[in-house]
Amino acid sequence: MARPIDAKDRAAVKRLHKQGRTRNDIARAIKRSPSTVSKIAAELGLTFERGAEVVAATEARRIDLAARRVALAESLHQDAEKLREQLWQPCTIGAFGGKDNVWSQTRLEQPTFADQRNILAATGTAIQQSLKLQPAEGGEGADQVRSMLGALGEALTQAAGDADDDGGADGG
Repeated sequence: MARPIDAKDRAAVKRLHKQGRTRNDIARAIKRSPSTVSKIAAELGLTFERGAEVVAATEARRIDLAARRVALAESLHQDAEKLREQLWQPCTIGAFGGKDNVWSQTRLEQPTFADQRNILAATGTAIQQSLKLQPAEGGEGADQVRSMLGALGEALTQAAGDADDDGGADGG
């Protein structure tokens, strides 16, 4: 059975709360559970709300995680580049074989087709995962390019319409 809350507990909670201690700090200091400290604080009209601190800490954590995602995405891109370079590099392949299960190896000008396919698959996976972590951005001129392509599309559509309507040149 838990020991009853006494005046000494209430005084300690009030004093430690005034010092700016957290609920869990107070609970450890007076050797009571955090829920008991919350109950005492409620009786005394005290709160442990730290809304601004929590918002700031959450934002700092979000920024830290975003930076870590960018770093990981860059590492994955570097991995993809290293993998891609292997496609055309000389390599050594080896295997155990024969009745004595002896190791043998051969030097090739480039990886086998199956190995190249595996390298490309791994490269693609690294790129896809990096883009999930840090999506590619259109850049500063992306809107201009979209606008230019839209105008070009409209002009081609109009030109195709003009070609169908040749103004009656065939006399019909």
